[in-house]
Amino acid sequence: QVQLVESGGGLVQPGGSLRLSCAASGSIFSIYAMGWYRQAPGKERELVAGIISGGSPNYGESVLGRFTISADNAKNTVYLQMNSLKPEDTAVYYCRMGFRNGYDYWGQGIQVTVSS
Repeated sequence: QVQLVESGGGLVQPGGSLRLSCAASGSIFSIYAMGWYRQAPGKERELVAGIISGGSPNYGESVLGRFTISADNAKNTVYLQMNSLKPEDTAVYYCRMGFRNGYDYWGQGIQVTVSS
């Protein structure tokens, strides 16, 4: 079993920054893909940023140029640097990791609130 634990969320003013982290622990097989999703109240969950091993990251259109996804494979951790935050970025953010053995896991979600 694999557990994903997110951290770094909270309340920030518009224009501010936050850095989310998601660390995997447990019976970790080789990680194939990592990603961040978000879900705002009343909306569907959407992809924020994702990266596949050996590939280039991809971003949702609404965060392009403001958010950056990165990974530390040695620590089994994925990060999301969020800059120039807007109120519409308010949501619960989820990390997701896919492994080469075919298993796929989600974190429990972490709240990000952008408000003055």
